[in-house]
Amino acid sequence: MRRPVALRLQAALATAATAAVIVVALPLPQASAASGSATGYATQNGGTTGGAGGQTVRATTGTAIHTALCTRASSSTPIIIQVEGTINHGNTSKVSGGSCSTADGVIELKQISNVTIIGVGNGAVFDQLGIHIRDSRNIIIQNVTVRNVKKSGSPTSNGGDAIGMESNVRNVWVDHVTLEASGGESEGFDGLFDVKDNTQYVTLSYSILRNSGRGGLVGSSESDVSNGFITYHHNLYENIDSRTPLLRGGVAHIYNNHYVSLRESGINSRAGARAKVDNNYFKDSKDVLGTFYTSERGYWQVAGNIFDNVTWSSPGTDNYPAGPNPQSNTTVSIPYSYRLDGANCVPDVVRQTAGANKGLRESDGNCSPQTPSPSPTNPTPSPTSPTPSPTQPSGTNLSIGASSDGSSKADGTSYGNVRDGNMSTYWSPSGSTGDISIKWGSPTRVSKVNIRASAGSEGAIGSWQLINHDTGAVLASGSGAGVIAFSSTSLSKITFRINSSNGTPKVAEFETYAG
Repeated sequence: MRRPVALRLQAALATAATAAVIVVALPLPQASAASGSATGYATQNGGTTGGAGGQTVRATTGTAIHTALCTRASSSTPIIIQVEGTINHGNTSKVSGGSCSTADGVIELKQISNVTIIGVGNGAVFDQLGIHIRDSRNIIIQNVTVRNVKKSGSPTSNGGDAIGMESNVRNVWVDHVTLEASGGESEGFDGLFDVKDNTQYVTLSYSILRNSGRGGLVGSSESDVSNGFITYHHNLYENIDSRTPLLRGGVAHIYNNHYVSLRESGINSRAGARAKVDNNYFKDSKDVLGTFYTSERGYWQVAGNIFDNVTWSSPGTDNYPAGPNPQSNTTVSIPYSYRLDGANCVPDVVRQTAGANKGLRESDGNCSPQTPSPSPTNPTPSPTSPTPSPTQPSGTNLSIGASSDGSSKADGTSYGNVRDGNMSTYWSPSGSTGDISIKWGSPTRVSKVNIRASAGSEGAIGSWQLINHDTGAVLASGSGAGVIAFSSTSLSKITFRINSSNGTPKVAEFETYAG
């Protein structure tokens, strides 16, 4: 039986009874946009800016948050929602509108983009009410507490996840939040921070996750391996049974976190997942790294970690602990810059910076926390290339005989059509944007891509990015169909991402060449 846990939360001072939304003309505490800039994988894929540049509104109820989303000009109109007070079932109702898709009993960020939710003033507490992100892009959640979200019992919300994201989510930065439960699955709780069903480019930073059976997962099952490029840094995981996190497939960067009292297991890399685990501090815990509860092995690259009073179980069926002397069994290339504190000062740095209502303090990379100046976030510039030329490359088209997949496909089209050598067949996304990928069973060196549009649709492809799916790095960006040249790169999967279109994009062939 799990021992009871006590929550130590700062009570919100104001609970609003109405759904008023107030347009703010003057600056409010802790900035009108997110303070500081996104870090980690959230800086990739064009960057994560949330609602920067949009209107700022104030909300003191969940209904007010939904109203702010639903009264925008469109589902992608930037907006910054400053939240203060306690958000709960009693003040969170569904609101209808053309720019939103909301529901009762949960903060629903569904089929939207360019949104910041930030706690201000005396703080924002989402009490027994989860935040659900689905089919959305470019979202920032900062300086809030989410507590006691249940999947069973009463009341229930968000499947029991404090923050959960699923179904084609891209570019989310969750920063300086406190996520808490008061028990495990038998008490009605699920994960604190769950990522699944094709969610990518996420950063969780300077946050507290505690008093729960499950910290969080990436991938809902051994077959849900389309997620990845997740960064976890400067977080406190405390009094957790397992999943700090559980990784199924994909790539994660885990650095400068403090782990205390992990009772069953910690970082569980499985189903081919690869984790770069740097300069973390593990204390009074068990099996903090490895593959657990499955024969589907995962991988890790380790350096600079401190294991303080950590115990390790013996290897066995479905149990492959990395310790007692963890060694790297893979390498992970990180495409962004980051500041790495020494592991010995991580407990103190995290104590001073992690969680809501800490003044949004961050480390300077020299074990010295500081408060950033409020400023809107800016995306990390991506490498660019000229609009591609129509010249046909020479050599062997490496896509023939490879595999392919994508984010979506329109009726009557197929991912395989882009590698069949037939210009009369094609792939189209189900909407105006989407991903199409070529993948190989082993690393393959590529330096040129030829995107050939179906006859009559040559002008439909707008802006795009060419992405090394293995690392998340942007190889090139531009607009229109044609030949794309870039530095020769060894990779197992390459993705052509259409970010805008001038009609219906129709990719007849996605050709790849070594030179």
